[in-house]
Amino acid sequence: MDISILMLKIMEHVKLTFTALIISVALGFSIGILTWKYVKLSNLIIHFANFIQAIPSLAFLTLMVPLFGLGDTPATIALIVRALMPIIRNTYVGIREINPAIIEAAEGMGMTEMQILIKVRLPLALPVIMAGIRTAGVLLVGIATIASLIGAGGLGEILFLGITSMNTDFILAGAIPVAFLAVITEVVLGQIEKAFIPKGLKK
Repeated sequence: MDISILMLKIMEHVKLTFTALIISVALGFSIGILTWKYVKLSNLIIHFANFIQAIPSLAFLTLMVPLFGLGDTPATIALIVRALMPIIRNTYVGIREINPAIIEAAEGMGMTEMQILIKVRLPLALPVIMAGIRTAGVLLVGIATIASLIGAGGLGEILFLGITSMNTDFILAGAIPVAFLAVITEVVLGQIEKAFIPKGLKK
């Protein structure tokens, strides 16, 4: 395995994964807040997200092809949708499960609903929200491997080439970097979590 080709595929994999993660965090976080804000929609949104999550990743990627063709675009869209569920759920649960006594104290201080959300609910919910983002990040690293089957590139190309040709070197060249990327993603997101979580909530 040419090291330059391997590095190229690693970079493709990282680009695909983190592009999808950044967009899914923005969307999932926003939808999670809306789900908490509009309680009547919460069950509908959560059930729909669960339904999407239940579809096998390969089948979901395949469904993107008739709509968007082959390449990065359908793969990125599929990855974004697949990563939304843990982010939406954890954002919703994290905000909703704040101790009511804390909210009452904030209201007693004259804080508006928006101030309570920004200064109280979100900081306290951050550990739960970040747990969902970390789950989504590791999930995306794995699913991005399958995305190579619809022309998205990445380490999946090497891995599946090794499987079809029964070449152990290619299989390992594809699988080992994916495992390392999953670990690195977990560590990096964990460090981001530590940097943003209020001191009183850190373990």
